[in-house]
Amino acid sequence: LNIFLLHKQFFHLWSPRQSQTWLSRSPVSSVRFYSQGANHGDDLEDGERLPSQPADTASAERQRKSPFLELLESCGSPSDVLDLTGNYSPTARQVSHCLTHMWATTKKMTDEQRRYELQLMFEHPAFDQLLQRAMKTLVHIRDEDVTYSLLSMVNLGVPQRSRVVQTFLRTCQEKLNDFDEKSLSILASSLEQMEDGANVRALKEGMRLVVEARLPGIKNVMALQTMMRLLGNDAPKDLKWKLEKKALSMTDHFSLPNAQYMISTMATMGFFSKPLLDVCSKKITENIHGIPFNRIFKLLQSCRELRYRDVHLLTSISDYVASSLDIWTNKQLLLFLSVFENLIFCPAALMDAYADKVIANPDVLTLKDLLCVLKVYSSLSYDLQDRRQQFLDSLSRVLISYLPKISAFELLKAVYCLCLLGHFPYAPLEQLLQSSVLEKLAGSKFPKSQERMFQTMDVCLRVDHPPLPQPLTVPASVLGDPTPSTPSVNPRLLLDLQSLLEDQVHMMLQEGVMVENLYFIAYKSFSLFPRIAVMYAPQSGFCYGTSNPRGPLAVKIRHLKILGYNSVLVTEQDLQSVSEEARIDFLRERIFPQHHRPETQPDEKEHLRS
Repeated sequence: LNIFLLHKQFFHLWSPRQSQTWLSRSPVSSVRFYSQGANHGDDLEDGERLPSQPADTASAERQRKSPFLELLESCGSPSDVLDLTGNYSPTARQVSHCLTHMWATTKKMTDEQRRYELQLMFEHPAFDQLLQRAMKTLVHIRDEDVTYSLLSMVNLGVPQRSRVVQTFLRTCQEKLNDFDEKSLSILASSLEQMEDGANVRALKEGMRLVVEARLPGIKNVMALQTMMRLLGNDAPKDLKWKLEKKALSMTDHFSLPNAQYMISTMATMGFFSKPLLDVCSKKITENIHGIPFNRIFKLLQSCRELRYRDVHLLTSISDYVASSLDIWTNKQLLLFLSVFENLIFCPAALMDAYADKVIANPDVLTLKDLLCVLKVYSSLSYDLQDRRQQFLDSLSRVLISYLPKISAFELLKAVYCLCLLGHFPYAPLEQLLQSSVLEKLAGSKFPKSQERMFQTMDVCLRVDHPPLPQPLTVPASVLGDPTPSTPSVNPRLLLDLQSLLEDQVHMMLQEGVMVENLYFIAYKSFSLFPRIAVMYAPQSGFCYGTSNPRGPLAVKIRHLKILGYNSVLVTEQDLQSVSEEARIDFLRERIFPQHHRPETQPDEKEHLRS
């Protein structure tokens, strides 16, 4: 096993000027370290791994009765611990306890308080003495304490290139083959937070070899997950598959936190394993009640990063949050809605519950909240049915209250979302279309995204034709190129439609039709009323797990209906992995639902084959 051993020439112990920064830019020289002794490689075998060195019984008893540890537990800040070490001389193990407790005291502090306390720590005269003692006693402490001390120093912000951190790194390299899985797990947590460098990379590579060799013998799920996170995205594919196989063999022992952490671990690794994700999802779904916000939100973010969507999991989260609405802050609810929208999943129960909350008290919405709500509900095109108008009126009143201070771009986004929802409050529309506001948006040229929003508003005003106190039109200057691009039609769909309609003398098929200079229809039938518009729609145009169109696609269908068309949507999934006969039957059912006959009529099927 080849790893880097740090040169014995180090910087100052921790360098006061580097307090709360990671490391200086000066390089640390390194030499190649080769393992010595015939038994060194043997330590990698499962049966010959050295366990952590246990403290003898008398020593453990002394530790339990030590007044020092009792006093340590009462310390509430790093400075309190340093004051204690100035009055007592801690033993080798107690030094490790001190560092760990110093870190622990900062975890519940606010960011501002933590920064202040860490600054006091770095300025405390006993801090340098404690780190000196940590280095001197390093050879006398257990492997687990070595790694805990390193992790504590990293979390406290001791610079990575300081002498004390480099000494601990060197010791970890020397002892790596002797570390048990708990010590490896703690070391992995440290390395995960450290800046990249030659020696950190070497230690990670050494850990990769050790983990791969010991993988069959790992028994602790959390230790496995920590090592997986350390190996990260750079782990070779064959090692990722080995890790997946090992994790799947341990699923019977997964706790609820294990299942949650495994999904975020896979996101960190950039590794998609559907069998493992499905197992974790099932575990979480069965125990969703009581999981705190941070863990649920992290879970949803990880699912988004992995592009993994399980309908049962997402529905259970939506139902749980909706059923316990009062325990969540408004900010938390909006974060839930936003991440669901990013997953293109419509959380129906939560959408209903939050709409009721808005209707009951719309004035609690900040402008940022309002823009988030408009974006989510317009993107997912959720039908609130009999509460729709009341909900939209509530949002409009809030928007109007912010008109004196809203920016031009925020107003554009808000009005665009309301147009998607088919709602047209006059005051925001009128203010947006004022020349002074339009000038603020883009000067001489509008970005394409803004042009698309204005184009949608324009067609909404023309096709929806809302009853406004005064007619409003979108100026041509903000609409961009009036000639929209014409996408190509799907040749398989064309052939299937031609086969379906070849015996329909009362119908004609027209390919590639542009409606209202904005909506492209792949195929249109006429000599039939209502006219039928067949559109090839991407899967992203639907809420996941449903056939419900969303966003611009939903608006397109709404407008085509006003213009006298019945829309027939066809996706790539509808055309894949099925026979021509099945595809034609699918189209017949969509286009002629009233004439669709059971498949038990052989004469019709024979006619369609001809």
